[in-house]
Amino acid sequence: MAVPQRRTSKTRRDKRRTHFKLVLPGMVKCEQCAELKMAHHVCKNCGSYKGRKIVKDQ
Repeated sequence: MAVPQRRTSKTRRDKRRTHFKLVLPGMVKCEQCAELKMAHHVCKNCGSYKGRKIVKDQ
């Protein structure tokens, strides 16, 4: 079984973890209602996408 010969330093450990982080999703303003929505998705508030009404009001 492989066993490390030396202890991993804090610097080396932290360098390895630089990419281990949370990323915020791309949010943009809706053209119709100015509500924040996910990019390339239908607006949950007004149901429009690229200036067209996609989801009918209930």
